[in-house]
Amino acid sequence: MKKYLLILFSFLALTACRQADNKQSLQGEWRFALDRNDRGLTEQWYTRSLTDTIHLPGSLQEQGYGDEVGIETPWTGQIVDKSWYDSPLYEKFRQPGNIKVPFWLNPDRHYVGVAWYQKEIDIPASWTGNPVQLELERTHWETTLFLDGVEMGKHESLSTPYRYTFKELTPGKHTLTLRVDNRVNIEVGVNAHSVSDHTQSNWNGVIGTISLTAKPSLYIDDIQIYPNIADKTIKVAVSLDGTTTTNDATLLLQVEKKDGGVIGKPHKVTVDPETGMTQEITLSMGEDALLWSEHSPNLYTLRAVVESNGKLEEQYRTFGLREFKANGTRFEVNGHPVFLRGTLECCIFPLTGYPATDRAYWTKIYNQCKAYGLNHVRFHSWCPPEAAFAVADSMGFYLQVECAGWATVGDGGYSDQWFREESDRILKEYGNHPSFCLMAYGNEPGGANQVKYLSELIDHWKSKDLRRAYTSAGGWPYVENADYWNAPDPRIQGWGEGLRSIINAQPPRTDYDFAHIIRENMPTVSHEIGQWCVYPNLKEMDKYTGVLKAKNFEIFRETLKDHHMADLADAFLYASGRLQTLCYKADIEAALRTPGFAGFQLLDLHDFPGQGTALVGVLDPFWDEKGYVTGEEYSTFCNNTVPLIRFPKMVWLNNETLNVPVEIAHFGEKPLQAAHINWQISDRAGTKLAQGSFTKDLPVTNCIPAGKIEYALSGIGEPSQLIVSVEVKETNSKNQWNIWVYPAKQEAVEQLPYITSTLDNQTMARLDKGENVLLLLAPGSILPEKGGDIRVGFSSIFWNTAWTNKQPPHTLGILCDPAHPALAAFPTEGYSDYQWWDLVSNCNAMVLDDFPADYRPVVQLVDDWFTNRKLGILLEGKIGNGKLMVCSADLQKDLDKRPAARQLRQSILQYMASSRFNPSTSLDPALVKALYQK
Repeated sequence: MKKYLLILFSFLALTACRQADNKQSLQGEWRFALDRNDRGLTEQWYTRSLTDTIHLPGSLQEQGYGDEVGIETPWTGQIVDKSWYDSPLYEKFRQPGNIKVPFWLNPDRHYVGVAWYQKEIDIPASWTGNPVQLELERTHWETTLFLDGVEMGKHESLSTPYRYTFKELTPGKHTLTLRVDNRVNIEVGVNAHSVSDHTQSNWNGVIGTISLTAKPSLYIDDIQIYPNIADKTIKVAVSLDGTTTTNDATLLLQVEKKDGGVIGKPHKVTVDPETGMTQEITLSMGEDALLWSEHSPNLYTLRAVVESNGKLEEQYRTFGLREFKANGTRFEVNGHPVFLRGTLECCIFPLTGYPATDRAYWTKIYNQCKAYGLNHVRFHSWCPPEAAFAVADSMGFYLQVECAGWATVGDGGYSDQWFREESDRILKEYGNHPSFCLMAYGNEPGGANQVKYLSELIDHWKSKDLRRAYTSAGGWPYVENADYWNAPDPRIQGWGEGLRSIINAQPPRTDYDFAHIIRENMPTVSHEIGQWCVYPNLKEMDKYTGVLKAKNFEIFRETLKDHHMADLADAFLYASGRLQTLCYKADIEAALRTPGFAGFQLLDLHDFPGQGTALVGVLDPFWDEKGYVTGEEYSTFCNNTVPLIRFPKMVWLNNETLNVPVEIAHFGEKPLQAAHINWQISDRAGTKLAQGSFTKDLPVTNCIPAGKIEYALSGIGEPSQLIVSVEVKETNSKNQWNIWVYPAKQEAVEQLPYITSTLDNQTMARLDKGENVLLLLAPGSILPEKGGDIRVGFSSIFWNTAWTNKQPPHTLGILCDPAHPALAAFPTEGYSDYQWWDLVSNCNAMVLDDFPADYRPVVQLVDDWFTNRKLGILLEGKIGNGKLMVCSADLQKDLDKRPAARQLRQSILQYMASSRFNPSTSLDPALVKALYQK
């Protein structure tokens, strides 16, 4: 052992004696020129000195270069709703000096084309005879390199660093010139998040590391590490480059622990340049080696040192000892079942307009993901920089990486070859990271030959590298040789479903799952579940202090003000946010109830700023909370261990008995023996009504039956909202649901109002005499222009109406004052919950824009932020000497089968019969009549 330590210490000493000047940072000021007409190559700009200046790393747009946004701006990205270009509604936002587009965040400057970057470098005499490597961590996009006016090479990758090695540079001054072209010259798709204005923006520049490094004559080109958990070894493949004139060139490998200790003996081999430029060596990690997973993200470092001609180079690679593979319909990590709880990351970086290359920001991202119960991130149609992998390694996240595409594939064009080469670059650059667990070509491809092309691409990946699972693409197609299917189902609502989706078409319950969709031969991971919208957080606009501005939010703020509701912005956000949270809870719990399911990918945990403005996140684009749900609450239904109840319905009568099965989804680090599962039923005040417990072994899986909750509801005399909760004591996992219990037999209401469907002469006469009138406007009676054409459903808006051609619903739930006496016998919060499902599913919105500016209905609908109309389904006011209540939800039909509708009617009637019915606003009857008659 002493002999090996001496070898190691000698190499450490040599390393310490390396020349300190073997690396130069090129960050800082560069000369610069825009090449708007792409004349630089023909005019040989690489031979002249450029005159403008710019700072790298960075983009030209964030430094004031480019064009102001206008009607002719050549955006990179599809625009579905083009009304901004011609609609009178947007006319004032198309005027010079007031340009504001609603499609996505607006850059201060926009530029698509060629730009030139130039810098003088000074090669020291000590580098004489050494190869010199230039590294540009990420360019956007196509880059051509010139040295002293001579073309050196090109780079087309969107995902990996550009490294160019000069065989030898003479000491003294040299001029580097870069031509960077951010046009979509290769068909990766204008909506791909690797290039699109939808999210990061189509920027031009260089970010991350920019440096020159002097290499020894023999140096390391690549290191790949292939773990074998069965015998706890790693196979190390080291590729060398360069030349040597000595016969005793050596390569030393040593595995180091996180605390700095070493594992085993240093392994040293002699390198023969004629036959040994690629070395494959197996190293033992020892019986005590620790495995990597989400639960225990144990990391090791491989140190590689090559010595030749008295000079050496050392490189380090971080790796984890792990195996990620499919087994039946599930994934396993190190033979342990895993359930992917994921979100998309669509290259959303609003301050810079390009992805972060520092670890601090990625730490924030993954910390928020972990706080909200996630263990997985899908990088939709792009590949992140090195820092994203390194932080995911340290925190135990499973990443799905994609090859920068959202395009047509398989038609034989150059992009087919490019995607294959890009995947090779990604596997080489990031393949050692244990977090890099899944890979796909990109998103939702087109093309008649896509299955054949993607099947061959998967075979190509498997022939090179079996360290991860591979699939065709996000969404489709299904390919038989894939390791898993990233399927558009299961989820409770999809594109085109609208009011036909589970959450809108069926009465609320929590007993559905998607077992019928799961394929038996491979894991199914659901693609882009959720997409539930929330009203814009207008206070968020102050955060946009970088290259992108929320001018789309400025439009929404102005139209809200035009409709005299600026004071309701925060209330709209909170109310719609609570409904959004409920929808995500329903989606995630359905996934956790599905036997054999492999996982889901949310769209999204944070907002997607493009495609018309898709406010689908419970976090904003900065990964910050919006104020209506915390990670603590969200992780009650999205976590390693989640208690679940299969409720057949959420609204009950007090002559029924609650009898519901409890089950557990448990994907923790290990099985639990004799776990204590406690349940409780309480009222809104927190008074405990019933409780019980079960003892159950919890293997690592889902759909584990725990027992049944049985509780007679006969003791609930008043209309009540109850909270049913279940807790797994050992994991401190608690989940809860609201249910509603109404009297089966209602008390008679004395002094009923006059109930009518029209303000005819008889009704007006009654009002003139001071009577109370309940005007019930049945669904279908509201004029189209007064709300009849607004499609109301229970859920919030899916994705956004500008991108889905107004897929319903068109609203974001209800807003009300829960203390309003009209709702006294209809327990509610100030926002939608399941007791509102029947009512909003059987109603028309009433457009109240012509009512007094400060008028507020009793129950308001939160409108689409693109239109910001004042909408109501329950309102009141004085007319003449009488008092009027108007409801556009169906409170008449089949009430014996619709307990929530019957109970709201009862609550309204009791209110109208009481002295508390005393509206403060006088209404013009013509405004009311205009809602339903010409």
